[in-house]
Amino acid sequence: MGRRAAIILCISVAVLVATGLIMLASTSAWVHGVDDDPYLLVKRQGVFTGMGLLAALVTGCIDYRILRRIWMPLLIAGCVLLVLCYVPGVQVVVKGESRWIWAPVIGRFQPSEGAKLVVIIALAAWFAQYQAESKSFLRGFLLPGLLLGIPVALIFFEKDMGTAVALGGAGFLVMFTGGTRVTLLSLATVVGILGLYKAVEGDPYRRMKFEALLNLDDPEVQRKAGYQQYRAKLALASGGLLGAGLGNGAEKHGYLPEAHTDFIFPVAGEELGLLCTLGIVFCFVLISTSGISIALHATDRFGKLLGLGLTAVITLPALMNIGVATSVLPNTGLPLPFVSYGGTNLVFTLAAVGLLVSLHRRAHYAECAEMPVIKEKQLALKI
Repeated sequence: MGRRAAIILCISVAVLVATGLIMLASTSAWVHGVDDDPYLLVKRQGVFTGMGLLAALVTGCIDYRILRRIWMPLLIAGCVLLVLCYVPGVQVVVKGESRWIWAPVIGRFQPSEGAKLVVIIALAAWFAQYQAESKSFLRGFLLPGLLLGIPVALIFFEKDMGTAVALGGAGFLVMFTGGTRVTLLSLATVVGILGLYKAVEGDPYRRMKFEALLNLDDPEVQRKAGYQQYRAKLALASGGLLGAGLGNGAEKHGYLPEAHTDFIFPVAGEELGLLCTLGIVFCFVLISTSGISIALHATDRFGKLLGLGLTAVITLPALMNIGVATSVLPNTGLPLPFVSYGGTNLVFTLAAVGLLVSLHRRAHYAECAEMPVIKEKQLALKI
């Protein structure tokens, strides 16, 4: 099952990346600022795909157990990059959100995407090292909670609530699987929900997004705070079963903002229909089940926790993005992994897939090494 899981994982990811490139070819011409070259975004995404595949090749070939020894430097580097998002002159502010920094050569870069991976690596390494103390308050809850909480707080106050919630959820899963007491996790969840409520209540923009979700039938809301989600519902509804045809969608013509990034899912539904959107959902279901299977077949505790955390980091943002597009969740500004336009997200998500492949490869090698011993024992029992 482990080998089949890795194959299914890679095929599902390839289908999603190809779908993203196809949909970008349909939507990029209508994005503001690309008038000179209507396929500029497709070409850029092709470059990002190449970089992501290279990252996946590197992470897939290395021994993932190396990461257990260097988790501390990785986490420190991730937090330093997140802090740079608050430094004037380095930060890049877009629509009031300081999620990006400007780096030489690579240009605009989103540190939170890399931070998601290093936090999961850090938590997996921590619980692998302190397995015997996972039920204690200090090393089973407080210290790993800080490993998760500090990066999540830095991301949240960049006004990137979606990524913060997704990372918090993935970290919660790793801590739960690692053995943290359920009572402590429940208490932390209640405190987190109350803190999130206070943050939303104290921020007029965030509060407006939540209120818009509850009043999308109001024409006034449809014209203002709920405009994107209202247009997304129209796109999905007009697509029907088979869609209007590739390139024939109307919402991308300036009606639906961010049709090439956060709201590419409803555009796919409008042009390629319900069958396409269900196919996208099914691919993420396959990624989830394959990732869990690979994690369960890992040979050590670090690998099992790392595999589960990486699977959650990939699938939770997808779940949230689709929830926003279908008006189940408030608008959080998360891209759809593998499909939406964006370099940092694509490169690091493909790197996470590479790590899952590395988990599979090590488990497969261990299984092959054990086979002669198992056969020898079986033969001895028969004799």
